[in-house]
Amino acid sequence: MIKSWMIIGGLAFLLVFASTRITPSDSEWFRHLQRPRWLTFEGAIPLIWTVIFICGAWSAYMIWEHNPGSSTTWLMMGLYLLLEIFTIAYTPVMFRLRSLKVGTILGGTGFIICLLVTLAVLSVSIWAALLLVPYLLWSLIGTYTTWEMIHINRQNV
Repeated sequence: MIKSWMIIGGLAFLLVFASTRITPSDSEWFRHLQRPRWLTFEGAIPLIWTVIFICGAWSAYMIWEHNPGSSTTWLMMGLYLLLEIFTIAYTPVMFRLRSLKVGTILGGTGFIICLLVTLAVLSVSIWAALLLVPYLLWSLIGTYTTWEMIHINRQNV
């Protein structure tokens, strides 16, 4: 029998994997942009996002297991899905449009969606809400970094 954590985790993985397949070839544009001097941890970003996606899937699993199949739970699953879609859209959309402004807007929107999801799940499980804190913190860092890159790379905003 397929467990709910397998479905939630599998769907999260498939969406992230699919996003890597649709990332346009405009990554060269991004690679040539200047970074803030304090951005010394760029190589760790894939690992950081892996941890964040695992925390998000675990949070969704906890919410699902609290009241599986209810209309409220399905609504919350829809919010988790919306959050993941906005999150994975950051790279392909920003690369395709070659726009750091669009990246900043998507990053900020992801933060707002995650904040809403966190507040929604807080009434069900404090642990599920706490698992979303890494996303909230990292999305602020990522959005600020992208915004800072606008100022450093005026010709590529």
